[in-house]
Amino acid sequence: MKLSKRIIAALLALTFLSCVLTACGQQKSKEKTYTYDEAIKELNAFYDQIETDTVKPRLDIYDDSSAAATLADISTFPITVRGNGSIDIEIAAATEFSSAAPDDWMNIIAERFNKAGYTVNGKSVSVTVRKITSGEVLTYMTDSDYRPDVYAPSSDAWGKMLNAKGMRTVTLSDRIAGNTAGILMEKNTYSAFTEKYGEVTLTNVLEASIAGDLTFAYTNPYTSSTGLNILTAMLYAFDSSDPLSSQAQEKLLEYQKQSPPVAYTTGVLRDQASKGIIKAMVMEEQAYHNTPELKNYVYTPEGIRHDHPLYTFEYVSAEKQEAAQLFTEFCLSSESQKLADDKGFNLHNDYKSRDNGLDGAGYLSAQRIWKQSKDGGQPIIAVFVADISGSMAGIPINALKESLLSTSTYIKSDNYIGLVSYADNVHINLPIEKFDDEQRAYFSGAVKDLDIEGSTATYNALLIALKMMLDKKEEVPNAKMMLFVLSDGDQNRGYSLDRVAPIVGGLKVPVYTIGYNLESGSRAESELKRLSSINEASLINASSSDLINHMRNLFNVEL
Repeated sequence: MKLSKRIIAALLALTFLSCVLTACGQQKSKEKTYTYDEAIKELNAFYDQIETDTVKPRLDIYDDSSAAATLADISTFPITVRGNGSIDIEIAAATEFSSAAPDDWMNIIAERFNKAGYTVNGKSVSVTVRKITSGEVLTYMTDSDYRPDVYAPSSDAWGKMLNAKGMRTVTLSDRIAGNTAGILMEKNTYSAFTEKYGEVTLTNVLEASIAGDLTFAYTNPYTSSTGLNILTAMLYAFDSSDPLSSQAQEKLLEYQKQSPPVAYTTGVLRDQASKGIIKAMVMEEQAYHNTPELKNYVYTPEGIRHDHPLYTFEYVSAEKQEAAQLFTEFCLSSESQKLADDKGFNLHNDYKSRDNGLDGAGYLSAQRIWKQSKDGGQPIIAVFVADISGSMAGIPINALKESLLSTSTYIKSDNYIGLVSYADNVHINLPIEKFDDEQRAYFSGAVKDLDIEGSTATYNALLIALKMMLDKKEEVPNAKMMLFVLSDGDQNRGYSLDRVAPIVGGLKVPVYTIGYNLESGSRAESELKRLSSINEASLINASSSDLINHMRNLFNVEL
């Protein structure tokens, strides 16, 4: 369905240790892959056969998008329980307990509460649950007019950040479902690590990572509580006297040069771990407990606790605050807590939060520091490859344009950006240049001028974009390269994925694909997922309504 709106014994022993720690020798893909030189040779041969033209970009006098303009409607985050009481309170609830089973503790508690017949001043009381990440609540409350009655984040870091932003919280409970975040290591990696570095602590993990002995992956600290937790614990490990100091920032930058790209979601980490690619990563304990595919991993708690505090706000009426207190007491009842135990919460109750020396403003500063250092001081060369085939007519192409224009504000000005579009033929709409104000204006004009044509030569366009990036990399040799392919359908013209995949694998360029309302199990979904998996990127399958949010978070992580 189309869119409607990622030698000898001693030497053998050393080699084994190194491979265990760094996951060398792992089969990262079943794809046929060329060597780098072979890939270059093949790319050049293909390039000469592809019909391509260059469209002169138009300089667009554009307005910077406001933060609110880069947010999709709050309705894109689903209501998982709907209340119908005379007094109904909306709870913005963390996804680890507002999703499908087994991550549905809050949903079950809310449904039980709604049937219990509670009243305030003679009026029936109910709760409505909205599934939304802790970080997105912060974003929506500070950059839009979204005002939930109750907030149930993963950790108290988000409450501190809201207060620092002027959203005055009222604490209903410091804990409704106990949890921890920490370090997850594959068992062989764990054994080799502890033999060389001793106890699994974040300090030791960072030392091993900087030394090149370990690849440690973590998630986006703007949306992921675990990512934020580990980021701030890193900064504290680098300088416990001042986690935001220049020393801490320099060490983080050094670390980022060795680390893999920050994962878009914890789900991406789980997928890579299940393939044997990621050997050490961040994870919440409850998620680890509920993921059978991770049974061959060892979990060690780290950082602050994730005890799911419950907040209401000063702007909430007295009646709703009283209703919220009733719901809090219901969550803390023995029956509710027994269910929390069953759902993987309330483990490691003896673990105490490790102080990271930060208040709410400090957490916000830590996010900004990460944003500046996440690429390890290396610029990025990126090309957006946009499908303008006939099936994109109407709402799809308009959604593509809107998402690129709105979320381009998250692209740093020291990166190098280009735009390619395709249907039957391939168009270079914007040659790659540094994304300064002028290039940004040309990007805006080029996006706005995209128009619909005929068929779908996806992989022809991909090859042209790869050639553009390699040519630009000769000018900027320290840059990292990545591609973004935006499409709603099957390739039906030009080279096939089977012909192109070995080139992508040989060049080791991650390709992030954004699919528009792809049908589950469809050929289009399968091909885009396969393309992204070649170099450990990810597929985003987005609807028209939530595409902007997906793009905003992806750009925040990658660009």
